Amino acid sequence: MANFEARTSAGSGRITVSLTGECDLAVREHLTAVLLDAVHRSRAVFVDLAGLCFIDSSGVHSLITAHHAAKQTGGHVYLVNAGGPVASVLEITGLDTLLRAPAEEHRHA
Repeated sequence: MANFEARTSAGSGRITVSLTGECDLAVREHLTAVLLDAVHRSRAVFVDLAGLCFIDSSGVHSLITAHHAAKQTGGHVYLVNAGGPVASVLEITGLDTLLRAPAEEHRHA
C-alpha cells in the first residue's frame, strides 16, 4: 500500500492541500479533517491531486463533504492536476466538473 500524505500550504488568499499516495477508507477521517480545516481557514481551497495514484468512494466522500462545508460559508473547493485513474474516478462521479478550478488556476496550482 502506498503511503498517503496530505500537506497544506497557504498563500495568495488560498490554501492548497497536496495529496500523495492512495486515498481510501483507511485515510478518510484524516483527509476529511485536513480538508475541513482548510475550508474553515480560507474561502478558496485548491486540492492538488498530482501525487495521488488512487482514490475510492471514501476519498470522493471527503471531497464532497469539504465542498458542502465550503458552500455554507461562500467558499470553494477546487481540484487540480488529477491524472490517470484518479482523473477517471473524478470524471465518472462528476467531481471533475463540480469542483473544476477556474481555467487560469490550472497553471498556478
